[in-house]
Amino acid sequence: MNKETIRIEYPLKGSANMIWRTIGTPQGLSIWFADRVEATGKSFDFYWGKTEHRRASLIAQRNGVYVRFRWEDDEQQCFFEMRITYNEMVRQHMLEITDFAEKDEVEDTKSIWDSQMERFCRATGM
Repeated sequence: MNKETIRIEYPLKGSANMIWRTIGTPQGLSIWFADRVEATGKSFDFYWGKTEHRRASLIAQRNGVYVRFRWEDDEQQCFFEMRITYNEMVRQHMLEITDFAEKDEVEDTKSIWDSQMERFCRATGM
């Protein structure tokens, strides 16, 4: 089955540097994305609770702009990306998420990102 592309934008109140530290480092990702994140080279281990663990490879990165990961257990080799942009009209930084999901899982995937971003904003004040 082919996965559908999901693109979501979230407005944030912080500077690009603050946002980058939160999405571009294991310490920052541990604040909101997972309970614990460990990195060895381009391999990132994400832990939730006591039992859930997934490994992702960092497949692309431009410091201060975006980070792109691929889950190692994803047979279709899809990625998820977090990209910082600036919206001139509202004078606010945005976090653009690109992810992929099966057609019947698109809404669930969007809900997960919404929940993660609520956690992001609570934890960082952005």
